[in-house]
Amino acid sequence: MNGPEDEVDSPDNSPTVSCRRCDREWNLSEELSTVGNQAFEQFALDHKRHTGHFPDGIETWRAACRHCPDGAERIEEGAARRWARTHARHTNHAVTLHHADGTESVIE
Repeated sequence: MNGPEDEVDSPDNSPTVSCRRCDREWNLSEELSTVGNQAFEQFALDHKRHTGHFPDGIETWRAACRHCPDGAERIEEGAARRWARTHARHTNHAVTLHHADGTESVIE
């Protein structure tokens, strides 16, 4: 059974995210409880949607269709690659994967 003393003894291992441009730091404990394992990625994507930039140290993979306006932006390469493969399979469109470090590949 968990009581108040258990909460005091358990360290807070929630990840934190910082942004020098916003001059702020956030604890992601609330996001972990509502979003789960995707908390970090979801917070980073939400931050960009609201501010126009990512928190410190975030570089994304961008999948851009070469034939239509569809695309996706993901923090993990695997997620962007899955989106690209799925889009290519369903539409028969080629998709270019771009990374902030200049890495680029085409999924057909």
